[in-house]
Parts: sequence; structure tokens; C-alpha cells
Amino acid sequence: MRTVDEILIRESVDRIFQVASEVERWPEILPHYRWVRFLARRDSGGTVDMAAWRPFGPVRYPAWWVSEMTVDRARCEIRYRHVRGMTRGMDVVWRFTSSEPPQNDGVLVTIVHEWRGPAWPLIGRLAANLVIGPVFIHGIAARTLAGIKRAVEGA
Repeated sequence: MRTVDEILIRESVDRIFQVASEVERWPEILPHYRWVRFLARRDSGGTVDMAAWRPFGPVRYPAWWVSEMTVDRARCEIRYRHVRGMTRGMDVVWRFTSSEPPQNDGVLVTIVHEWRGPAWPLIGRLAANLVIGPVFIHGIAARTLAGIKRAVEGA
């Protein structure tokens, strides 16, 4: 399973990167996040416990996972490796690409999720490709990007 979510944000790459990497503040700016807390902290990230809601109309379905987070300022990337929860083994990378040449067109923020799916005999990969990726992963990632855009653009 591979999902790609993107959004153009009209703000400096430094400001967007700062907001995206301050994950403990996400529940303050992203209403679909239930909590984000560090279980262990390192200079370049740490182990992060995250939980979000995936809304389906008036019904909200809970999602939860634990990731090893790495913040790479030099490459302008944030990486996650899911180590607990339904999506254990998933690799996630956030990339921040400024327009070339800079014309104040903004920064393209891209989130790529890659995963083989749950270890369910026969249907694991199918479930990941048909339901988990397009419904849950995309549903949460798209909301996260839209919320970060609102937060940094001041809308």
C-alpha cells in the first residue's frame, strides 16, 4: 500500500516545518487528533504515541499508533516508522518542497505512507490497499495537512 497526500501552503518552509514537527501541539490545532505524546525523546525526534479520529459523517472511528519519529532539518524531512498499533511496520515521510525559483507560490508538503499491510493471512495486503490506505490513512493525512495549512496561513 502506498498513499500520497499533498497540499500547497503559502508560508515559509521554516514555519511550516516547525509546526509539522511540533507534534505534541497537534491536538491544539488539529481537531481530529485525540492526543500526541512523547514516550521517549531524542534531539532528532523520539518515540511518539499518537491517536486520531477518522470521521464517517457523524460517527468518529478511533485510530491509534506509536511511531519512531526522526526530524531531519538538513533534508527538510520528517520520518515515522510505526512500531505499535494496527499499522506496525508502516514507513511515513513528510517532505517540504519550496517552489523554484522562489516566487512566493508556497511550499508543497507531501506525506507518503508505505506499508505491506497487516499480517492477516490472505487478506492483509488487500485490506491495506482497499480500505486502510484509501479510507483511514488518506482520511487522517488529508485532514492533518489541511489543519496545518489553516494554522500556518492564519485562516
